[in-house]
Amino acid sequence: MLLANKNAVIYGAGGAIGAAVAHAFAREGANVFLTGRNLAALEVAAKEVTAAGGTAEPAAVDALDEQAVERHADAVVARAGSLDISFNAIGIPQEGIQGTPLVELSAVDFSLPVATYTTAHFLTARAAARRMLTQGSGVILTLTATPARLAAPLVGGMAAAWAGVEALTRVLSAELGPQGIRAVCLRPDAIPETATIEVVFGQHANALGIPAEQFQAMAEGQTHRRRLPTLAEVANAAAFVASDQASAMTGTVVNLTGGTLVD
Repeated sequence: MLLANKNAVIYGAGGAIGAAVAHAFAREGANVFLTGRNLAALEVAAKEVTAAGGTAEPAAVDALDEQAVERHADAVVARAGSLDISFNAIGIPQEGIQGTPLVELSAVDFSLPVATYTTAHFLTARAAARRMLTQGSGVILTLTATPARLAAPLVGGMAAAWAGVEALTRVLSAELGPQGIRAVCLRPDAIPETATIEVVFGQHANALGIPAEQFQAMAEGQTHRRRLPTLAEVANAAAFVASDQASAMTGTVVNLTGGTLVD
């Protein structure tokens, strides 16, 4: 197994991507610690992981609460002996965030995702790095999306937020790499299986005056495969990147767009 005896903390584990990655990590042998603000959703995800033969422990942790993040990281190390993998899949509701031209967007709505995503990734990465430095090893995984690099309209502050997370990932790698810690960002395209996708596609479709199904078809048409990535594809990539099989990968972005973006 790729992640045997590894201890992984997943932030935003109650969401579709976080839960899928939790399953992939557990399948590959990792002990997964699931965090988020909705404990009920985390408990459901943990039960599903354990039912599949994995080990999962849920905890209510707000990734924007500095002290809560630090306390949980301490608890993981005290309980499991190490913190080997940190994956941040937090998200915010997209109503009012996307689908509005920049010239009509309020400063509050623009800055909300920028502050939320960059701060949450900083706090969780810093907490993980502090524990990983004592071990001399570890992997910090971040998550963005195509607007971090693609010149896409109507995404509001999300493009700046995701670009900021990618820049943070590179800095983490530069500072922590000499101490044996890797930092890698996963950048998938839109994933139709996620619960928020109908909202996002709907907002863009409404702005363009077309049905949501047509907007999704347009997005699929921009890929080389003529389809968007699946949760399983993203989760499997995360498990590989977190493993020692990917030990040469750090300070980079893993392109999971299916060809929407070409490196």
